[in-house]
Amino acid sequence: MSSDYNAGTERRGRSREKLATLVKTRTETLSLYTELANQRPFEADEATREALQDFCQALIDYAASAHFQLYRYIADKLERRTPVLEVADTVYPRIVQTTDMILRFNDKYEGVDLMSCSEEVLERLAADLSALGETLAERIQLEDQVISAMTGQVH
Repeated sequence: MSSDYNAGTERRGRSREKLATLVKTRTETLSLYTELANQRPFEADEATREALQDFCQALIDYAASAHFQLYRYIADKLERRTPVLEVADTVYPRIVQTTDMILRFNDKYEGVDLMSCSEEVLERLAADLSALGETLAERIQLEDQVISAMTGQVH
């Protein structure tokens, strides 16, 4: 019994560590999102270019962190609590959709040379960034459901 208890305690400790990493990368991404959004209206300048590059990198780090810190942990059957698995099964398909949108945004903008792009690209960036903000808000809400289940805060 004691070794089962210790194994469970150790697993929960690892899951808390993974959640802390996820929340940290998510917070950094949201901070860079705000920094980029505050540049509107976008101009073909160095500050906007740098803010976009930093944001795209953080966005991919966040998406990867979420996958490896949370969903892979669950998929690899390291999470055994039924309430967590039920919440994860419910929200995971929607989280996959948000990941697809994140990757599409990154693919579209990570290599864009803002210094020599058209005004149309800058306008599209503003619209795409707004849409991505809605996607991130949905994803965070979904992740928070899984995090609440994992930390025992399911209501």
